[in-house]
Amino acid sequence: MKRRSIEKLAIWNGQWTVKSNYCLLVTTCCVLFLTTSCQRDYLPKPIGYNRLMLPEPSYQSLPDSLPYAFEYSIHARLLPDTAGFHERYWIELYYPALKSNIHITYKELKSSEQLLKELMNDAYVLTAKHQIKASAIDEVITKNAFGRTAIIAELQGEVPSQMQFTITDSTKNFLRGALYFNAKVQNDSLRPAIDYMKKDIMHLINTFDWRKNNLRAIKTSND
Repeated sequence: MKRRSIEKLAIWNGQWTVKSNYCLLVTTCCVLFLTTSCQRDYLPKPIGYNRLMLPEPSYQSLPDSLPYAFEYSIHARLLPDTAGFHERYWIELYYPALKSNIHITYKELKSSEQLLKELMNDAYVLTAKHQIKASAIDEVITKNAFGRTAIIAELQGEVPSQMQFTITDSTKNFLRGALYFNAKVQNDSLRPAIDYMKKDIMHLINTFDWRKNNLRAIKTSND
C-alpha cells in the first residue's frame, strides 16, 4: 500500500510539475503580449499639421492710388508696409488663411542708371543670401501681355522666402516682390500652400502694368 501511494504521489507530483510549467509558460506569454501592446500604444507619434484649406482663386484690381496695377487675390488683404523702414507705395498682400504675405517695394528711377544698377544689385543680394539654406535657386525672365519684363527667382529648400521677382521699365519705375510665410513649419508641409501662392504671384505678374503718367496723376489727385 505504501509503495502504491508513493508511486501515485510521484505521478501526481509529475503532473503538477508539468501543469506548473505549462501555467508559467502561459503567464509569461500573456505578460509579454500585454507589455508589447502597451509599448505599441505609447510609442511617440509624429507631430501632425492641420490640413490646409486652399480657397478657390479669384482676383480683383489694385486701387488707382498706386503707380502700378495688377490683379490680386480677393482672399488677400491689401495693407501698407509694416516694416520699420518703408517708403510710399510699399504694400503687403496678406493671406490670413495661409499666414503668408507678398511684400512689395517700389522705387521711382527718374532716369537714373546708377539707381537702377543699385536696385538690381540689392535684389540680387537679397536673393543670394538664401543660398546657405536653399537647395536650388531657379531664375527665369518672362514678358507679359503688356510687354512688361519680370525676373523671377524660385527658391527650393528650407528658405524663409520661396519666390522673389523684380519688374522694371529701366527708366522710370522699379518694383520688387517677395513671398514669405509666417509659420514655423517645414516647407515640405507647406508645399500645397507654396504652390498656391506661386500661382497667385504669376497671375500678379501676368496682369502687371505701369499706370500711364502714373506719378503725375497720383500726385495731382493727392494734392
